[in-house]
Amino acid sequence: MDSLVLDSPVSVADDVTLAALLRCYAREVAGPRGAARTDGAHLLLHAAGAEIRVRAAGGIALRFTGAPEYREDGGEWRPLTVERMVRLVERELDGSNEEFAGQVAGSREALALMLKARADAEPPRDRWLASEQALVFGHPFHPSPKARGGEDWPAYAPEAHASFPLRMLAVRRDLLAEAGDTAVLDAAHPAPEGYAALPAHPWQLDLLGSEPAAALADGRLLDLGPAPRHVVPTSSVRTVWDPATGMCLKFSLDVRITNCVRKNAWYELAGAVALTEHLTPVFADLAARVPGTRWLPEPGYRSAALGTRLLEGLGVIIRADPRTVVSPGVTPVLAGALAAGHLPPRAHEEPERWWAAYVARVAPPVLDAYFRHGVVLEPHLQNVLAGLDERGMPVEAVFRDLEGTKLLPGHPALAALPPGVAGPLTYDADRGWNRVVYCLVVNHLAEIAATLAAGSERALRRLWRLAAEVLEDHPGERMRELLTGPALPGKANLGVRWSRSADRAAGYVPVPNPLAAS
Repeated sequence: MDSLVLDSPVSVADDVTLAALLRCYAREVAGPRGAARTDGAHLLLHAAGAEIRVRAAGGIALRFTGAPEYREDGGEWRPLTVERMVRLVERELDGSNEEFAGQVAGSREALALMLKARADAEPPRDRWLASEQALVFGHPFHPSPKARGGEDWPAYAPEAHASFPLRMLAVRRDLLAEAGDTAVLDAAHPAPEGYAALPAHPWQLDLLGSEPAAALADGRLLDLGPAPRHVVPTSSVRTVWDPATGMCLKFSLDVRITNCVRKNAWYELAGAVALTEHLTPVFADLAARVPGTRWLPEPGYRSAALGTRLLEGLGVIIRADPRTVVSPGVTPVLAGALAAGHLPPRAHEEPERWWAAYVARVAPPVLDAYFRHGVVLEPHLQNVLAGLDERGMPVEAVFRDLEGTKLLPGHPALAALPPGVAGPLTYDADRGWNRVVYCLVVNHLAEIAATLAAGSERALRRLWRLAAEVLEDHPGERMRELLTGPALPGKANLGVRWSRSADRAAGYVPVPNPLAAS
């Protein structure tokens, strides 16, 4: 049985929700305002006239090892609850967001439901798929990490070990919208003559409601019913592994998951194929420089040319299965699952050796992509898979999800793209560097290091020293600042939710630099 379901789901959901909210408040509000300090093993925060204390470890990952408490006006310490913390945040931030408390409560309720469902479900036997469904607690620095729009999400939740059949549509071939190599869809999902297969996520079809009705009524679209085999949802919820095609399929979902409505915009459909073509020689060069570098191409997309709404709503991007790109004997495991505690035994037996190998596989390709090729990868915990050998040692790193991959201005590939596609694929140098550093160090390596150090500050400092040794081979002013500067950029998820802004508008707050401190 999964250890996550041994305690009460409601109790676990309370603890996880409160911890995430506390981390966000400490990083984005108390820290920048000078209202955070440490006293021995305790982190002390001030919020709206109250004091908060909690035992913490893990460096900038902020792993809490005791129950948070609060007091007001110098009174006695009392247990801090989610409701109390929400009220303190609202007061500290001037109470201008009436949606915030509901989003936090909704995330907590969703997590409790996931834990209950997980208790009765059978996890995938495949280690990669099991790792995709291991992110039960979600983003540790998000105020509502498991917020899900709509009511039907439990049937499609990877955290609940869901699986389900796709809904098979067919689009008349003269209305086919596609680019790249989509032959795998036709081979796996036959369609009537004159039509092309168009697999659809059943939840998305429900969300679209009556919008496809006219096209279904006049034969521009056909509804062929459920597919005969189940697909398995991966960590992003909307991307599934399809055993019929042997590929991953990334669908639109018109619901908000954390910060974003998860829709394949028209320029993202075209951009995935364009970036796959461009990145093929880039990753060949990265693999030559850093053996073990792998990536997941997105060779094609397909949709229906029935107006922008259905073009985006029914669009599906084809992505390679990570098991097909790693070497024989190597198992891909989601980095987020490792950070969540699913480390191989070898990591506990030889933590420093394991960590040095891990950083050497993950970090150099990301830095080389930026400095040598003008490519901004997005190597956060859901976008990287560690390739583990039979001993559990990291020997490869697999990078994925071209939606977050950007190019620096002046890149030759941009000139060949329509402006409407090239624009969203472009980051200026500073924005690109902040994204690289945040995803690679603050979001990714910091979480893995905290899990590996298991509460030992001495071990954590040693891990960061080893990481700095791996990174110091990269020259330049930006790398010097990364290794010696006082602060790194931390994404402000609380801020973007509080302001009700789009995720692309999220800013950064300064986070103490563990590389320099080491």
